[in-house]
Amino acid sequence: MRRHLADPRPGWERIVTEQGLIFPVTPMPDGTTVPYWNELAWYEFSMTEVFVLEAATEELWAMCLDAAGYLAATATDKRLGLPAGSLDLIRESIRRGDQAVYARFDLAPTGTDLATGSPVRMLEINGDTPTGLVETGVAQWRWVEEVMPGTDQWNSVHDRLVRRWRDLATSGALDGDRVHFLYLHPDLADDAGEMEMTVHYMLDCALQAGLRPVAQPIDDVGWDRDRSAFVDRAGNEIRNAFKLYPWETMLGERFGRMLLDRAEVRPVNWFEPAWKALLSTKAILPVLWERNPGHPLLLPAYFDGPGELTEWVAKPLHGREGDNIRIHRSDQREIEMPGDYGAEGWVYQAYTPLPVLDGNHVVLGSWIVDGEAAGMLVRESDGPVTDYFSRVVPHAISDAASPDAEQTREWLVERTTQPRVPVLPGG
Repeated sequence: MRRHLADPRPGWERIVTEQGLIFPVTPMPDGTTVPYWNELAWYEFSMTEVFVLEAATEELWAMCLDAAGYLAATATDKRLGLPAGSLDLIRESIRRGDQAVYARFDLAPTGTDLATGSPVRMLEINGDTPTGLVETGVAQWRWVEEVMPGTDQWNSVHDRLVRRWRDLATSGALDGDRVHFLYLHPDLADDAGEMEMTVHYMLDCALQAGLRPVAQPIDDVGWDRDRSAFVDRAGNEIRNAFKLYPWETMLGERFGRMLLDRAEVRPVNWFEPAWKALLSTKAILPVLWERNPGHPLLLPAYFDGPGELTEWVAKPLHGREGDNIRIHRSDQREIEMPGDYGAEGWVYQAYTPLPVLDGNHVVLGSWIVDGEAAGMLVRESDGPVTDYFSRVVPHAISDAASPDAEQTREWLVERTTQPRVPVLPGG
């Protein structure tokens, strides 16, 4: 893994905005902006490193499914900071085998040579509402095509998402071919349109899969008392819904009360399903360590306190974008991020330093689609916490040519026979 300096394309901001990345810069507190999409550099990986990262991602995914099943069977709503009755709903989702679409791991490289030893440590997984799809599936792929034509990139996100929606339709996991795509209204999201554009990108993947997608803010979802059903703005019953809205938030609202009370006559098929709440909470981290002690891809993690750790990171169970994270070093130095999380509970994970290249702290976002590794997004930050001001940098595989159609089909062939959903202990 090497970082190279580069010259941005003339008009780069206009280019990526037209491609759907409508938030190419990040506003700073002083009113200025800095690039969020950063073409001042690119990262070089070898194909060997990609194969190693791919295997690590799929191994982590299998461990996360195991941990989710165990967590569902042994945890309490209070331990997870969820409303009463949430775990009952989650266990029902697991027993039904509710299907999922995607997730993203945040991985800390152990160094710059990812082809030997244990290449990464898992920092966390966002299995419910991961963003970064437009950056990965569109912006960086178009970048490598234009800037480094003929060069490959670890990036099958778009093709795999289209195939996943097609498979969901043909397997009977959907009720009809209409799917509602729901996001928090931009006026409430305060995210420069990131949620809305991520949802619209996923909608486009479903459209290419032959489905009939409908997009609207989740705030506009209504409840029809006569039909005991959720309805869209036009009064149509919602049968299938992709939501970029956290389960832990939704279940705590009046909207979620209908789910917990089993008020629906025909429950909505949710994507991501209710069991994905277990892959959104940081509570999965100590359970992973308990189930796989000493595993080289994991960091020690515990509930309630740091235990024997001398350097650790305290993470709120529902935290996002680095909010409220506290880093404690052995010399008693501490870094604490602002935010509104923490009342729901905490976990403590061993601190691991991120590699620093040209002054940038590097985290790899590794995608999983239907249980299979699908590509990577490189993020940089000025400090050890990857927060709202982090940057996305494109990457390329230096020793591989851009695949032709046949090679792409081979790349997409199913590789793993691992389960796609959690299993409760004892069946």
